[in-house]
Amino acid sequence: MNSHTISATDRAQAARPCLTCLAVTLLMVVAVVASFAYLNIDYRALFAGESLRLMGRFIAEFFPPDLSAPFVAKVAWGALQTLAVSALGTLLAVLAGAVLALPASGRFGAAARLAARFVLNLLRSVPELVWAALMVLAAGLGPFAGALALALHTTGVLGRLFAEVLENIPHESERALADAGSGAISAFAYASAPLVLPQWVAYALYRWEMNIRMAAVLGFVGAGGLGQLLYFHLSIFQQAQASTVLLAMFALVFVVDAFSSRFRRGLAPATA
Repeated sequence: MNSHTISATDRAQAARPCLTCLAVTLLMVVAVVASFAYLNIDYRALFAGESLRLMGRFIAEFFPPDLSAPFVAKVAWGALQTLAVSALGTLLAVLAGAVLALPASGRFGAAARLAARFVLNLLRSVPELVWAALMVLAAGLGPFAGALALALHTTGVLGRLFAEVLENIPHESERALADAGSGAISAFAYASAPLVLPQWVAYALYRWEMNIRMAAVLGFVGAGGLGQLLYFHLSIFQQAQASTVLLAMFALVFVVDAFSSRFRRGLAPATA
């Protein structure tokens, strides 16, 4: 009888509405409505006949894209620049993020943990475009400034993610090796590194996908690649050429996304 009573009580509690959930949902709805009211968007002007006609004419100017051989070769070179910027920026961020993740996970004491997390928070709180503007001033116009900007911001993101992975893995094996006489580096390399490496690689590949898109955007502040081509041709109203650049961006993102997804699936543990 007691078990039946407890079961009935549990069912009754489960059937009650979650007051916290309802309150949070209500607050979110109020926040969204208040945001739209604060922005004071004129939907009638947005969807007016003249506005739709101008938007349609602007979109039509992107077709057909410029597929002449000289311009396609120019876009291909810009795509290679964008790919190189994203790859170099991500690689530098992986190395720096891994180094900062060790103290950020608390392995060297509370003071080092706070200092490393402060640096990581600072790096990722500054948007890539702001870093790019600063790097253009420091290193000059070109792809190198874009790679540095991506590296700085992505270091903050990956360092935080790497540190959380390190904090969440079991540390018994590493302690056992250290107690048995292994050095700290050997204990980490043989016990903890195999546990965190697949997740670190997955995070790095995911950020590389995002950096491909951002590398294209960074060209708007002079960081080279497809973004600089897109900005140039849009600024002089050459929509056909801009359309070709946009197609190249889509193709580049699609290829890298397919490669990254396939590689991440290879990292997943096999299931029986």
